Amino acid sequence: QVQLVESGGGLVQPGGSLRLSCTSSTTIWSMGWYRQAPGKKREMVAHLSRGGITNYAASVQGRFTISRDAASNTVYLELNNLKPEDTAVYYCWVDTAAGVYWGQGTQVNVSS
Repeated sequence: QVQLVESGGGLVQPGGSLRLSCTSSTTIWSMGWYRQAPGKKREMVAHLSRGGITNYAASVQGRFTISRDAASNTVYLELNNLKPEDTAVYYCWVDTAAGVYWGQGTQVNVSS
């Protein structure tokens, strides 16, 4: 059973920054971050393929950055210039040799 531990969420003012992290108990192949706001469907925020190709939702392009530290099996999401509409629960997603797994979610609140 693969274990994922997310951290880094919190309350931040508009224009602020956060860094989310997700550490896996096993080697990560490809990875991503999704988010779900109240009353809305879960949506893809950022994706990093096994070959290093990134994709971002149009709403976060230029503000968010996904990256990884292969040595520690950790995937990061850097969130900059945050907006109130970025408020959501953020989930990491990883593809491993053992299958696909989701993190437990971390809450991000953007409010003044």
